[in-house]
Amino acid sequence: MKEITSSMAGTVLNVLVEAGQEVNAGQEVLMLESMKMEIPVESETGGKVAEVKVSIGDFVNEGDVLVVFE
Repeated sequence: MKEITSSMAGTVLNVLVEAGQEVNAGQEVLMLESMKMEIPVESETGGKVAEVKVSIGDFVNEGDVLVVFE
């Protein structure tokens, strides 16, 4: 099972994918806000989203799982 993890602490501003959606490598899957900057989070690989583990407004720490692929 592949996962996308957070590379930094921040607040989830926007979730751009949902369960069941096909994602391409390099596609933005969500947007984080950290230190008043918007940080796009991109998928390193393609695949089908099994679960989105965060919601808008959630605070995440570095290393937290954001998206899980099938």
